[in-house]
Amino acid sequence: MKKIISGKVREVYDLEDGRMVIVTTDRISAFDVILPTMITDKGKVLNALSNFWFDLTKDITKNHMISSDLKDMPAEFQKPEFEGRTILVKKLKMIPYEVIVRGYMFGSMYEAYKKGEPFLGHSFTKKYEQAEKLDEPIVTPSTKAAEGHDINVTLDYMKKDLGEELGSKIEKTALAIYKKCYEHAAKNGIIIADTKFEFGLDENGDLVLGDEVLTPDSSRFWNADTYKVGTSPASYDKQFIRDWLKANNLAGDPSIKEVPADVVAQTSKLYHECVKKITGKDL
Repeated sequence: MKKIISGKVREVYDLEDGRMVIVTTDRISAFDVILPTMITDKGKVLNALSNFWFDLTKDITKNHMISSDLKDMPAEFQKPEFEGRTILVKKLKMIPYEVIVRGYMFGSMYEAYKKGEPFLGHSFTKKYEQAEKLDEPIVTPSTKAAEGHDINVTLDYMKKDLGEELGSKIEKTALAIYKKCYEHAAKNGIIIADTKFEFGLDENGDLVLGDEVLTPDSSRFWNADTYKVGTSPASYDKQFIRDWLKANNLAGDPSIKEVPADVVAQTSKLYHECVKKITGKDL
């Protein structure tokens, strides 16, 4: 066994037998800086949500999950600190794209729309306000960069790179997952405005959903109770801590020493509210 990735949030261990162990920590990053203070239970929330969505969407596509039971993992992980944040997964040949599904006119897409510019190959003839639901969700991939920022590309670019058959299958699968999960979340008071998926190929060349799925770290979750078109809706993602960093001129500052306890507590509370609404139970 060897550690192959120590990311912003996850530690990944290769068991060198076609399986991996992924540990989701309580680390949080904002503005490309890993903050020095952990967010209580954040890793457990992300893990619980991903596991819930993997189960909900297994009728749409395969996923990489093997087990979340520590007894199925090497002895090194059979300890209390790994409980609730650790999964055993199938190792995949990962496809080098993040597949972003956008269901609402927001963010960089809204900025382009206001200027009358197409957004990554998509043009809009209908008039939209900020945060308004699109007639149909769209897919806008980005390349996964080994270093630096990912680069947004058009769907056609990805299809030409991967081949029409695989590219179209990824598009269709991503939209099907988004739509099913969107409907579930909406019934429970959360709007999934956008999200990103990662896919890989298994030993048979079949498409498999991997990484994390529909968490506050990989998605824009809005509170349906306070959502209003034309505004920047209240969210369950990292926006609270981003706002604190900006208000204190600390956005992107790697020298930050500590995040105050009240900011940590409020951020943790939002993560807990999110998992309870979606899964029907807290950790």
